[in-house]
Amino acid sequence: MDKVKVVASLSNDLIKEYNIKRITVRKDDTVRVIRGDNFGFEGKVTQVYHDTGRIAIEGLTRKKSDGTPIYIRVHASKVEITKLNTNDPRRREIINRISSSKKGGSKER
Repeated sequence: MDKVKVVASLSNDLIKEYNIKRITVRKDDTVRVIRGDNFGFEGKVTQVYHDTGRIAIEGLTRKKSDGTPIYIRVHASKVEITKLNTNDPRRREIINRISSSKKGGSKER
């Protein structure tokens, strides 16, 4: 199976700060659910499932029939990123590259 890019939109504050509307979700990003039964829930991403395009959020669990808790997987299009994890220098480079291309506006064809 192919690896799916798990992309989510950014909150309005982050859009103004980074000049980017959406970016790939990574572990340790903070997200808020904006659709579905868990609307309004906010937490850290604990796992990203590239095969289905879904993410697991810390604290968003349900109990199995034997009582063990498991993460509820939420599709990335149903969440918005409220805080980016910028500890990785490669990710900072990606953010800078995308935001600078949006500011420049002139593309050679």
